[in-house]
Amino acid sequence: MTPLARISAAIALLDALESAPRRPADAVANDFFRARRFIGGGDRRAVADRAWGVVRERARLDWHLDHVGAAPTGRLLMAAHMILAEGGSLAGVEAAFTGGQYAERPLTPEERRFLAKLEGRPLHHPRMDEATRLNVPDWALEGLRARFGEALPAAAAGLEGTAPLDLRVNLLRTTREAAAAALAAEGIPTAPTPFSPWGLRVADRRPVLATRAFEEGMVEIQDEGSQLIALLADARPGMKVADYCAGAAGKTLAMAATMGNRGRIAALDVSVPRLAGATKRLRRAGVDNAETHLLEAGDRWVKRRAATFDRVLVDAPCTGTGTWRRNPDARLRTSPRDLEELITKQRAILDRAASLVRPGGKLIYATCSVLPGEDDEQVRGFLDSHADFAALPLAEAWAEAGMAGSPPGEGPYMALAPHSHGTDGFFAAVLQRRP
Repeated sequence: MTPLARISAAIALLDALESAPRRPADAVANDFFRARRFIGGGDRRAVADRAWGVVRERARLDWHLDHVGAAPTGRLLMAAHMILAEGGSLAGVEAAFTGGQYAERPLTPEERRFLAKLEGRPLHHPRMDEATRLNVPDWALEGLRARFGEALPAAAAGLEGTAPLDLRVNLLRTTREAAAAALAAEGIPTAPTPFSPWGLRVADRRPVLATRAFEEGMVEIQDEGSQLIALLADARPGMKVADYCAGAAGKTLAMAATMGNRGRIAALDVSVPRLAGATKRLRRAGVDNAETHLLEAGDRWVKRRAATFDRVLVDAPCTGTGTWRRNPDARLRTSPRDLEELITKQRAILDRAASLVRPGGKLIYATCSVLPGEDDEQVRGFLDSHADFAALPLAEAWAEAGMAGSPPGEGPYMALAPHSHGTDGFFAAVLQRRP
């Protein structure tokens, strides 16, 4: 594709995203490119990068377009991004919107008039309200301020940065050193992650999924923060473990490795497709001590196994605010009502999952959110209504998991963020049931 064709395709992708505001952007993009198989791999990345650049700056671009009286169409959003974020000019936009073969059609007089007003403006305009300036939704601002305080500007900047590619080495197959050597032999240099003893970090985007190391189950893609949650579960050989919101089983895989494939893990979820994906991943990784189970309405599986598990991990559904740098569209498609509904759902899941924990066992509550309402406030409410559980301080949980040195962060719980730890934003609390 020519550069002008890529711009036109990116505008078409933006229009597709706009027509499905509640769907995750990556799912919309997958459908978009599946219907256009003539777009090659390199072109797909270039088109997606252009569209994602607009999505990342959508709140600020909307603000600018609103101030010149324009509606945020895909064409105007792309053109505004070219001028405001890329340092371009109206003449440059006109040179890209030529109407030639595969290029975007020429600007209309009205579009030209709007864009002329944007020339010379800074992307970060001094008249912007705080939420727009920080690139966070209004509904999340109060919670983010409560979490980060004076560090909010740095935290917000971290949440809109570019995420690294983290890998978790599958200790059932290999060692971290051997996996790093295998990847290096295929042209993918890595460095050990600073906190996780299983992690390797790839500095830039590389085709990891096409490597022998991945195909043979030596490594899995998993953010370091997610790895640390699995580590805090302290799952040991011979234990009985439940991964209550298992999804595609990333943490199930990690716990199976710490258990040396000995003991039993139940990977539980409410989604058939997610559990199907989990089964494939477990097979590729050589995990044979795990089973999957679909949680359905009226299911008595949990009730029949009450108080029998040594460890129960609840990676609860959440707003995903901690993953905004990977999923910038989540800022746009999550609402205050979503937050309220998720907090209610988290509370119900915690109550149900807690019944599985045996006396003396541990319940690990985790989210990929950085909002107190989903994190420490949720834990506080749980402990107030469950006198048989107590929080295990992070330093103690870190040591019990066999980790040397100090844990990432201070306080009773693990609270990670991109600007302070280089991971996605994660929260984890280890709650122990009294003997």
